[in-house]
Amino acid sequence: MTLQQYMETISVDLKVGPDIRDVTGELNQVVASAGIRDGVLAASVVGSTGSVTTIEYEPGVVADLKRAINRLAPPGDDYAHEQAWHDGNGHSHVQAALMGPSIQIAVRDGRLLLGTWQQVVVINHDNRSRKRPVAVTVTGT
Repeated sequence: MTLQQYMETISVDLKVGPDIRDVTGELNQVVASAGIRDGVLAASVVGSTGSVTTIEYEPGVVADLKRAINRLAPPGDDYAHEQAWHDGNGHSHVQAALMGPSIQIAVRDGRLLLGTWQQVVVINHDNRSRKRPVAVTVTGT
Protein backbone atom coordinates (compact mmCIF):
# COMPACT_ATOMS: atom_id res chain seq x y z
CA MET A 1 0.00 0.00 0.00
CA THR A 2 1.15 3.49 -0.84
CA LEU A 3 0.73 6.24 1.73
CA GLN A 4 -1.28 9.13 0.29
CA GLN A 5 -1.82 12.69 1.42
CA TYR A 6 -4.63 15.09 0.50
CA MET A 7 -4.93 18.75 1.50
CA GLU A 8 -7.89 21.11 1.37
CA THR A 9 -9.01 24.27 3.14
CA ILE A 10 -12.59 24.76 4.25
CA SER A 11 -14.01 28.15 5.21
CA VAL A 12 -16.27 28.66 8.22
CA ASP A 13 -18.39 31.79 8.78
CA LEU A 14 -18.67 32.56 12.48
CA LYS A 15 -20.38 35.27 14.52
CA VAL A 16 -18.99 37.19 17.51
CA GLY A 17 -17.49 34.73 19.95
CA PRO A 18 -17.72 32.43 21.42
CA ASP A 19 -19.55 31.14 18.35
CA ILE A 20 -19.48 27.40 17.73
CA ARG A 21 -20.15 25.67 14.40
CA ASP A 22 -20.35 21.94 13.60
CA VAL A 23 -18.01 21.11 10.68
CA THR A 24 -18.25 17.30 10.86
CA GLY A 25 -20.10 17.06 7.54
CA GLU A 26 -17.57 19.25 5.75
CA LEU A 27 -14.66 17.22 7.16
CA ASN A 28 -16.27 13.94 6.10
CA GLN A 29 -16.64 15.43 2.60
CA VAL A 30 -12.91 16.20 2.59
CA VAL A 31 -12.19 12.58 3.58
CA ALA A 32 -14.43 11.37 0.73
CA SER A 33 -12.63 13.68 -1.74
CA ALA A 34 -9.29 12.38 -0.51
CA GLY A 35 -10.24 8.80 -1.33
CA ILE A 36 -8.38 7.63 1.75
CA ARG A 37 -10.01 4.71 3.55
CA ASP A 38 -7.80 4.41 6.63
CA GLY A 39 -5.54 7.02 8.17
CA VAL A 40 -5.80 10.30 10.00
CA LEU A 41 -7.33 13.72 9.42
CA ALA A 42 -5.59 16.78 10.84
CA ALA A 43 -7.55 20.04 10.99
CA SER A 44 -6.08 23.37 12.04
CA VAL A 45 -7.97 26.64 12.31
CA VAL A 46 -5.99 29.59 10.97
CA GLY A 47 -5.93 32.62 13.29
CA SER A 48 -4.96 33.33 16.87
CA THR A 49 -8.55 33.75 18.11
CA GLY A 50 -10.03 30.50 16.76
CA SER A 51 -10.02 26.93 18.02
CA VAL A 52 -11.23 23.44 17.11
CA THR A 53 -12.43 20.56 19.32
CA THR A 54 -15.09 17.87 19.58
CA ILE A 55 -18.36 18.02 21.53
CA GLU A 56 -21.86 16.65 21.39
CA TYR A 57 -23.29 19.38 19.19
CA GLU A 58 -26.66 19.98 20.82
CA PRO A 59 -28.00 23.27 22.22
CA GLY A 60 -27.41 22.42 25.89
CA VAL A 61 -23.77 21.38 25.46
CA VAL A 62 -23.10 24.32 23.12
CA ALA A 63 -24.49 26.75 25.74
CA ASP A 64 -22.52 25.02 28.52
CA LEU A 65 -19.28 25.21 26.53
CA LYS A 66 -19.78 28.92 25.74
CA ARG A 67 -20.37 29.62 29.43
CA ALA A 68 -17.28 27.60 30.45
CA ILE A 69 -15.09 29.36 27.87
CA ASN A 70 -16.19 32.76 29.18
CA ARG A 71 -15.48 31.66 32.76
CA LEU A 72 -11.93 30.56 31.80
CA ALA A 73 -11.04 33.93 30.26
CA PRO A 74 -13.88 36.41 30.84
CA PRO A 75 -14.44 39.31 28.46
CA GLY A 76 -13.91 42.58 30.28
CA ASP A 77 -11.11 41.35 32.55
CA ASP A 78 -7.81 43.23 32.53
CA TYR A 79 -5.55 41.76 29.80
CA ALA A 80 -2.03 42.99 29.01
CA HIS A 81 -2.88 42.59 25.31
CA GLU A 82 -5.24 45.56 25.69
CA GLN A 83 -2.41 47.83 26.83
CA ALA A 84 -0.69 47.34 23.46
CA TRP A 85 -3.58 47.05 21.01
CA HIS A 86 -6.74 48.44 22.65
CA ASP A 87 -8.89 46.15 20.48
CA GLY A 88 -10.98 44.56 23.22
CA ASN A 89 -10.04 40.97 22.38
CA GLY A 90 -7.43 40.01 24.94
CA HIS A 91 -9.83 37.39 26.28
CA SER A 92 -10.24 35.99 22.74
CA HIS A 93 -6.55 35.15 22.44
CA VAL A 94 -6.44 33.48 25.86
CA GLN A 95 -9.63 31.46 25.21
CA ALA A 96 -8.32 30.22 21.86
CA ALA A 97 -4.94 29.30 23.32
CA LEU A 98 -6.60 27.28 26.10
CA MET A 99 -8.85 25.41 23.64
CA GLY A 100 -6.19 24.81 20.99
CA PRO A 101 -5.99 25.43 17.23
CA SER A 102 -5.89 21.87 15.90
CA ILE A 103 -7.18 18.33 16.18
CA GLN A 104 -6.38 14.89 14.79
CA ILE A 105 -9.07 12.30 14.16
CA ALA A 106 -8.71 8.73 12.96
CA VAL A 107 -10.18 7.85 9.57
CA ARG A 108 -11.62 4.33 9.24
CA ASP A 109 -13.49 2.92 6.25
CA GLY A 110 -13.48 6.33 4.56
CA ARG A 111 -15.11 8.24 7.45
CA LEU A 112 -14.06 10.08 10.57
CA LEU A 113 -13.97 7.73 13.55
CA LEU A 114 -16.23 9.61 15.96
CA GLY A 115 -18.67 8.51 18.64
CA THR A 116 -22.40 8.60 17.99
CA TRP A 117 -22.80 11.93 19.78
CA GLN A 118 -19.39 13.40 18.92
CA GLN A 119 -19.01 16.18 16.37
CA VAL A 120 -16.08 18.36 15.32
CA VAL A 121 -16.60 22.07 15.96
CA VAL A 122 -14.77 25.26 15.07
CA ILE A 123 -15.00 28.11 17.57
CA ASN A 124 -14.54 31.85 17.02
CA HIS A 125 -13.45 33.56 20.23
CA ASP A 126 -13.01 37.03 18.73
CA ASN A 127 -15.13 40.07 19.53
CA ARG A 128 -16.11 40.35 15.88
CA SER A 129 -17.43 38.01 13.21
CA ARG A 130 -14.81 36.04 11.30
CA LYS A 131 -14.53 33.86 8.23
CA ARG A 132 -12.14 31.19 9.50
CA PRO A 133 -10.05 29.08 7.16
CA VAL A 134 -9.48 25.56 8.42
CA ALA A 135 -6.51 23.75 6.86
CA VAL A 136 -7.28 20.05 6.53
CA THR A 137 -4.80 17.27 5.73
CA VAL A 138 -5.81 13.63 5.31
CA THR A 139 -3.02 11.05 5.33
CA GLY A 140 -3.40 7.31 4.89
CA THR A 141 -4.13 4.51 2.47
